[in-house]
Amino acid sequence: MNDPILRTISWKEIGKGFQSLLVPDVPNNMIPLDSGLEANVFKISTPATTFVLKVWNRDSKPDVSIQYTLLKALYNRGMAVSRPFGWGIDENNNQVLLTSFDGTPINKVDKLKLTEIANMLTEIHNFQIEILGGKTMPRYDFIHYFFPEIDGQLDIKELLIQLVGSSNMEQNCLIHGDYNLGNILESDGKYTIIDWTNVQLGDPRYDIAWSIILIWIYVSERHCSTYRSVFLTKNNYAREELEKFEAIACLRWILLNRIAVLPKRSNTISTVRTILMKNKYLNEKLL
Repeated sequence: MNDPILRTISWKEIGKGFQSLLVPDVPNNMIPLDSGLEANVFKISTPATTFVLKVWNRDSKPDVSIQYTLLKALYNRGMAVSRPFGWGIDENNNQVLLTSFDGTPINKVDKLKLTEIANMLTEIHNFQIEILGGKTMPRYDFIHYFFPEIDGQLDIKELLIQLVGSSNMEQNCLIHGDYNLGNILESDGKYTIIDWTNVQLGDPRYDIAWSIILIWIYVSERHCSTYRSVFLTKNNYAREELEKFEAIACLRWILLNRIAVLPKRSNTISTVRTILMKNKYLNEKLL
């Protein structure tokens, strides 16, 4: 199909190579991709290239200009992110972001791959925010941001407040906010981190813990241990230190499982129960 959608968008910022995407009368094919809770995502192919258009047409309304500026800075420094072409506003007043297409989500892991993606996250956490100049990264109230509708789940809220209060949480580093295998693309041995909707200043230990818990739940405890060991070695975190943040991350999964539909396999609930039993800060009654 010949879809002029890119020419109907009011572009606020564009990058190098953008104009070549707007050549009139060039046929292109636009198909939907798997989307998360915040936005619709489309793959657009032309005879010359393939790219991705993300449209925030749901409840989530992040400042996409921040994502664009950050991606540009990270990409220009050779970090594992998509190339940003531009951002703007569509005809329905939704923010949109145009980036390169970088493959498909990782579906198999091994020790080498887990080490690589752990190192990629550490590199993000080490990024110097000052490089962004005048662009200010958001810093949110941690519980309010990551634990929606928590007031209706008093058992989780009470324990969460205790854990966060005793964690010495610091919100001074760049964090991805939802680092998981579904947000890491693979193509010809190259990995790319996508979906920066939740990017903010936060505590890298939480960012790490959330990714650890998701690997434990959706891959295996064995692979989770391999992945965790990279952070324990490279960042000099204590095991007990990460265990507390893993408890916080697991509480988030349990909360989201109560208020939304999360992906589950036949063993998902039993795996979460195992986590609750093995983490000294948690208990089975939460499930």
